[in-house]
Amino acid sequence: MAVARLAVDPAFVVGDLDRRVFGSFVEHMGRCVYTGIYEPDHPTADEDGFRTDVLDLVRELGVTVVRYPGGNFVSNYAWEDGVGPKDGRPRRLDLAWRAIETNQFGTDEFAAWARKAGVEPMWAVNLGTRGVTEAIELLQYVNGEPGTDIADRRVANGSEKPYDIKLWCLGNELDGPWQIGHKTADEYARLAEETARAMRRVDPDLELVACGSSNRKMPTFASWERTVLERTYDVVDHISLHAYYEPKDGDTASFLAVAEDMDRFIRSVVATADHVGAVKQSDKKITLSFDEWNVWYQGRFPGESGLKVREASPLIEDVYDVTDAVVVGSLLITLLRHADRVKIANQAQLVNVIAPILTEPGGTAWRQTIFHPFALTSKYAGSRVLRTEVTGPVVETDAFGNVPALWSTATYDEESGEVALFVVNRSETDEIECEIPLGALEAALGPLHLVEHVGLYDDDRSAVNGPEHPDRVVPKRIDGTRITDGTCVATLPAASWHLVRLSPGGNS
Repeated sequence: MAVARLAVDPAFVVGDLDRRVFGSFVEHMGRCVYTGIYEPDHPTADEDGFRTDVLDLVRELGVTVVRYPGGNFVSNYAWEDGVGPKDGRPRRLDLAWRAIETNQFGTDEFAAWARKAGVEPMWAVNLGTRGVTEAIELLQYVNGEPGTDIADRRVANGSEKPYDIKLWCLGNELDGPWQIGHKTADEYARLAEETARAMRRVDPDLELVACGSSNRKMPTFASWERTVLERTYDVVDHISLHAYYEPKDGDTASFLAVAEDMDRFIRSVVATADHVGAVKQSDKKITLSFDEWNVWYQGRFPGESGLKVREASPLIEDVYDVTDAVVVGSLLITLLRHADRVKIANQAQLVNVIAPILTEPGGTAWRQTIFHPFALTSKYAGSRVLRTEVTGPVVETDAFGNVPALWSTATYDEESGEVALFVVNRSETDEIECEIPLGALEAALGPLHLVEHVGLYDDDRSAVNGPEHPDRVVPKRIDGTRITDGTCVATLPAASWHLVRLSPGGNS
């Protein structure tokens, strides 16, 4: 069996963990909203029409912040259509996904749903077909104190107290020619700066996210970020990144290693942002909002132009297998490895649309395989991320060259004293024995004992969860992991994701 050594030392801190990296995304797309989170006729629906079976799963998933209402949808969305009496709301053609939008779920409904789910709303404004005026009017609607015209519209619609939403996206993917209202970097930079300055006149304490590149392969990548930040550096807090991954031509080795791409993407954007900061001689650090990421089999998607106009019908409802879950776990590890600069992240999307949760209209809801690494990472990741270094076998990939077989991060929780190690074995073929020397940890924290070791893997990597077998793929408790002579030793099967928890006091 191949052997790898994983070093971790509490003195080597990446940064404090912002729990908003465990975010998700709700867009008016396919069945994410209608028959996803909202289905008034469902047996579990509450008085607001929200599916409580889905709400329970969202809480279990450990989501902290949810981005809304898009996504491509927002770039042609008039928020005013989704407020007021439901029988007076217009039916509109959504140009992003060529769908009929009934507007039965809108601004007030999402604010109420977010409150019930216990998540922070992250709101996007339309900078595709609209601009400064509409953005500040929406802001006043959701956050304004009663006594002005726009805030009083919210009061008349049943919400006297402001929603106090602080986190806002200045548009979505406007570098992309597929986007309604696509702009050049200069056009977007000016509009984003103007909108940010106006929104801060309404509320100086907002957190604002500028649009970065839609993906790392865009022809304008890096130059887009530079141009946008040259105009917005002083008025925004974060810049966005988006990335989706799928296997190419059966190249599973590269697919298991796509965290390398995410890692390089993050480093490139940090370097670009810091370059702009250096030119401006600014001490401010722009942080990152990785507000769309996931496994998405885009090769199966016909594209927006190939869609027939329809209402709330299935769209990109990918069913995820064991390998997909391992990859999702590796992407979460990557986000944590950059905790010093990645402060927000949103897995896209929450329900039905490339999602960890699937539902049947009028029927059941269940956890996809990718649900589990997200839920366990959100639940057990501690308050401080520690650097890890691995020595051992490598994996040869076509896309990234030779990469370490193990991809890892660790966290320390200052309140409980617990150390959590998150590790993926990216080898398709080789079981690896992972040795974790505990000397540095125990010198700082005292003797450690093994709380548990759980892993997600399966002899059948194509296995999936479904309504008939919702728990076909679940994390497994791994016996045999031990602490011997100051070293924790764990066996990691090929193509697997792992959580190892260590706690001070007692014996293993």
